[in-house]
Amino acid sequence: MTVPHTDPHTDPHSDLHIRPADAADLPAIVAMLADDPLGAARESPDDLTPYRRAFERLADDPNQYQVVAERDGRVVGTLQLTIIAGISRRGATRSVIEGVRVHSDERGSGLGTLLIQWAIDESGRQGCQLVQLTSDASRTDALRFYERLGFTASHVGLKLSLESGV
Repeated sequence: MTVPHTDPHTDPHSDLHIRPADAADLPAIVAMLADDPLGAARESPDDLTPYRRAFERLADDPNQYQVVAERDGRVVGTLQLTIIAGISRRGATRSVIEGVRVHSDERGSGLGTLLIQWAIDESGRQGCQLVQLTSDASRTDALRFYERLGFTASHVGLKLSLESGV
């Protein structure tokens, strides 16, 4: 899953590689998830036990893609892509993008766009007719970012937490 590039001298992403995450990537993934006010309140980078269990479940599910963007051997971005078969929309398959994070020193570099484009392209390869995502309403920069990429705020998302603190 290498990102295609044409000129390594002018392209700032020529050394970027998007690949499936492995268990060794969990510390970097969790650190990125925790690196904002919302994540800092709900993630626990000091205890990777629940993340390891979750990663094993993802790895065992062929409809789950946890990927990382790696540059020079360093994880600098991540996202999770889930493929969901459905009956609605004439039996449409959809994908859901979750947990998109870019390392703080890579923000604004175009890496987020490359990650989302990878997810859109993979969704197409998987036969999806719809790509959806949610973002916390307080993340106004993220909302603007997704809108610039063509996503529209077409639905109201509701969540019910079944565990406190999550």
